[in-house]
Amino acid sequence: MKNKYKIILTTSCLAITLIAGCKDSFLDQSPSSGISTNIALNTEADVKSAVLGMYSGMRAVDLYGRTFPIIGDLLADNSFIVSNNSGRYTAFDRYVVTPANGNTTGIWNSAYQAIDRANRIINSTPAVSVQANVDQYKGEAYAARALLYFDLLRAFSNTNTQTSLGVPIVLSFDYTALPARNTVAQVYTQINADLAKAYTLMTQFSSTARISKYTARAIQARVALYSGDYTNALTYANDVITNSAFSLLTKANYNTYWANAAPQTAKIETLFEVNSDAISNLGFDSYSNMFVQPPGGYGDVLCTTALYNLYSATDVRKTLFKVGSRGTSNPAYFILKFPNVGGDKDDTKVIRLSEVYLIAAEAAYRTNDIVQALGKLNTLVAQRDASQVYASIGTQLLDDIVSERRKELAFEGDRLFDLNRLGRAITRQKAPNAVAATDYRRIQPIPQSELDVNTNIPKSAQNPGW
Repeated sequence: MKNKYKIILTTSCLAITLIAGCKDSFLDQSPSSGISTNIALNTEADVKSAVLGMYSGMRAVDLYGRTFPIIGDLLADNSFIVSNNSGRYTAFDRYVVTPANGNTTGIWNSAYQAIDRANRIINSTPAVSVQANVDQYKGEAYAARALLYFDLLRAFSNTNTQTSLGVPIVLSFDYTALPARNTVAQVYTQINADLAKAYTLMTQFSSTARISKYTARAIQARVALYSGDYTNALTYANDVITNSAFSLLTKANYNTYWANAAPQTAKIETLFEVNSDAISNLGFDSYSNMFVQPPGGYGDVLCTTALYNLYSATDVRKTLFKVGSRGTSNPAYFILKFPNVGGDKDDTKVIRLSEVYLIAAEAAYRTNDIVQALGKLNTLVAQRDASQVYASIGTQLLDDIVSERRKELAFEGDRLFDLNRLGRAITRQKAPNAVAATDYRRIQPIPQSELDVNTNIPKSAQNPGW
């Protein structure tokens, strides 16, 4: 992937997302951010340092640090950019992204950089002090690689067609390689193999800032739901619910949970989050700055009226909004879900137990276990809005589950991908107001910079419409 890594080097220098300076190699960084590609991971301590560097890479601005979760709601029907804005993500807001878009290119480059860090951990052969520790580190890398490939697939591919072009699978560093796009089916096979391996290797839990055994299982449940493997989606989700010892976020501690910027050591709600702290964070580029109103943040992103109106007056989730006015939006629905812009920045929640309950509910519905579907749905909803008890059947039950996914996971980056996998049109508050299920712009273009240098991804392999 010779030229791809040159692109990544340039991007990381310009974006200053990972380090304060740029070296000869994009992995030639201090141990806190990664280990140079020409230094072997010889010891258990080396591998641990590389794991921390992998997580640092996942915090990149155009990955989980900001862009990926932003576009998941902005391209859908949950949020929009206010007219008086800082200039960020306006192309996505107007649906005028091009293959040369810097944020789209950044997702691609940042994900492959993080994948390379995971690959180095997976392929390492360190001297072992404690086998369980090395197994844990490698398990985290397998799960991270799977997550990254899944999100690349969701962003850049039509995941509803197994034979369509997916993304290149790269399992080891090769400076000369120019990998072609694998099919969606092939990428799913790799993702599932990595998650199965991760699940068997990991035995330790330290905090929500690190991937653990049941993080891998929860991601497996998500992947199975998206790929239409509903039997396994239900099995994996129930494994997490029954055996992980994690507990649901309750109505009583809901606001405290979202106000807390630190990762947790207790097994409450969060299965994995990409961590920032007072020292290692993206500063003004952090995700929370997009929501917090000036002068504290940019305040560029507002909630749509349609989403706000879904929450009843007794729904605790409605407390994470403030009604006011901003520019031409009157009333404006300010988002209070990510309040921390100073000191310890907000972490990016990647997967939570609440989503696992919703996965179980939908998978049970899809496998005709209506009693279990309602049970899982109502167990979650009871902790958000005690006045709401679902008793629906048929397609109305599916619609209720999808609606609860929208309300529960709002601004966490899932809405677009949910609508894509469901094949549903998007009704937006801003133009274009109607985006058909078949609109090519719902899938991101392969970056122009990749097409320009990678002869194995010719222009004919670009996503249709771009």
